[in-house]
Amino acid sequence: MIEKVMVSIIMLTAVFARPQNSTPQNSREATILRYENENIGKSGYNFAYETSDGTSRLETAEVVNPGTENETLLIRGTVTWIAPDGQQYTITYTADKDGYQPKGSHIPQ
Repeated sequence: MIEKVMVSIIMLTAVFARPQNSTPQNSREATILRYENENIGKSGYNFAYETSDGTSRLETAEVVNPGTENETLLIRGTVTWIAPDGQQYTITYTADKDGYQPKGSHIPQ
């Protein structure tokens, strides 16, 4: 169950983070400036990256209530990118037993 939730959440955040269109300011391929990845096994993971086109992402996951009937995965993250209009957007999100909860100044509350 946790693996299915984890894969779904990772796929959702990847969709939100992908570039939508190529513009003169981001038409070149981005290069990776920083990459960190720590897979801490069944108890969670941490990763972060930053690219030359202004995209960055940080995500951590931990198992809450491990080994119990209420075991669940808690994921926290932030993704930032430059849109084709040149504006920088940031989404901070949590994904847990209550679902995916994104927040950002551009997202209606």
